[in-house]
Amino acid sequence: MKNNILKHLILTIFILNFVSCSYDKQSTSKLPDSFVYLQKEIKDINVDLRYYGSNNFVGQTINGYKKNVCICTQEAAIALKEVQKELAEKKLSLLIYDAYRPQRAVNHFIKWAKDYQDTIHKNSYYPQVKKEDLFRLNYIASKSSHSRGSTFDLTILDSNGIELDMGSHFDYFGPISWPTSNLVSKAQRKNRMLLQKIMLSHGFSPYAEEWWHFTLKNEPFPNTYFDFVVE
Repeated sequence: MKNNILKHLILTIFILNFVSCSYDKQSTSKLPDSFVYLQKEIKDINVDLRYYGSNNFVGQTINGYKKNVCICTQEAAIALKEVQKELAEKKLSLLIYDAYRPQRAVNHFIKWAKDYQDTIHKNSYYPQVKKEDLFRLNYIASKSSHSRGSTFDLTILDSNGIELDMGSHFDYFGPISWPTSNLVSKAQRKNRMLLQKIMLSHGFSPYAEEWWHFTLKNEPFPNTYFDFVVE
């Protein structure tokens, strides 16, 4: 009797382990080849995906964002790990606002931008820009480098976990967000240059109109725009 109970217990444990391993394989296989979860690659990375919640210019969770997880290409993760390592030596850290962005999220932006009646967050994100001009001024586009998997929107946190003052908040549409803008103070400009210098030194290219935006120079998918969900 005891032997039968023991055999049943061992069989149950084996089945549970098999199911668990199968589940892990399934959850991992959701990502295309060469893509990784950044939080697994960089254990101390800070992630606050602004399009997963309502703290963004649209004011709602964006299509394709189902979890606060940062996805990127393996190559981009390796490069960013070196950035985080160098910052840690200064008792600083990265904070990720956005990384891989599915095409369906970009389509959500396009649909929002065409609705001229929805200007709820105009004062916070584009007070000096008419919504009908967002396309013309390239604040909204039909394609995004984020969808290629090697672009990040990010900033730096100090030793207390507080964002360094960059002179404008993330996704502010206006000249003050340009990395070299003279509309910010010397201290704010110094913080921007710190971010830009360290990203450049590890193989990332900045974007001329957004201090937070960087793309891996040798990105593995320069012409491919993905649309799998962030989950």
